Amino acid sequence: MDRIIYTPKAALCFIINYEHELAKEEVWRKWIAPNADIINVYFYYADKTKIRSDWIREHAIPETYIKPTTYMNVMPAYLGITRAALAADEANHWIIYLTDFCAPIISPRRFRYLFLNYHDRTFMSWNPASWDVAKERRANLHLVAKSLRLANSPWFTLTRKHALVILQFIRQNPSLAETVFNGIVANESFFAIAFKHQNVINDVVAFDTHLSDWVRVSSSTSPHKFEDANPKDRAFIEDGLTKNPMAMFLRKVMPEFPDAVLEKYIYNWQHDADLALVVPNKWKKWQFRESFLQIAQAVAVIAICLLWVFCILYFDIEF
Repeated sequence: MDRIIYTPKAALCFIINYEHELAKEEVWRKWIAPNADIINVYFYYADKTKIRSDWIREHAIPETYIKPTTYMNVMPAYLGITRAALAADEANHWIIYLTDFCAPIISPRRFRYLFLNYHDRTFMSWNPASWDVAKERRANLHLVAKSLRLANSPWFTLTRKHALVILQFIRQNPSLAETVFNGIVANESFFAIAFKHQNVINDVVAFDTHLSDWVRVSSSTSPHKFEDANPKDRAFIEDGLTKNPMAMFLRKVMPEFPDAVLEKYIYNWQHDADLALVVPNKWKKWQFRESFLQIAQAVAVIAICLLWVFCILYFDIEF
């Protein structure tokens, strides 16, 4: 039986590039603060000297995890920040991949509720690839078995257990992994391929935790940019929050998107429902279990010491 002797945490894993900043840093910092006890923050970057924010610099991962990436090949960033988060804190139960243009879209209380209830579940939508693999070299799917020609949402929430499965897949199947990595936008297929190959794909809950509008795309590889909170933007956000119980983040939120509108959705949109949530105190049970184990171990040590002293005294008396 696994021993859980810590408060589980969610690792917010930001992959930033270009300007090396968050479009909504102040919104993020305010949102994280109430749950600082269950959230760790990590940043993957291209050039640390370009980071101007002290807060981002404080949470930047060690340079040993940084590898060159491009717009079409971002897998080194995923793997680098995954390894960094796993190594930094064994309590990181959720690995949440985020970009510089992601923003929270639910309240801190609702996030806490979702995390403490579902920290042992991976949430990632996936499906068979919708493109012609013979013509498009995305993830080099034309070179893999037909059963592995899959697509997954590029930004999602992964459990620690499944993060380790990903790394195990790479170690055990380096040739297959490299084949996928050498294709463009491999991050939009690799995770589904790895889970399918390792026979855990059915353990993945096919819900998106990140709301993205792929109908009003800004390019063939990028979803709609939320810039001015127009009626269509608001309708998309509200529809997503209503229909998707696991929606937690919004992408792509541009710097000019009004903070007031964003915070209305975070703190007011589901205010009454959020107050009614019964947030579990599971970590208290784990802390109690840790204390119980520590007490039991101490009692065992004392008992052994007393037995040892008794034996010495007993044999001394006999002699």
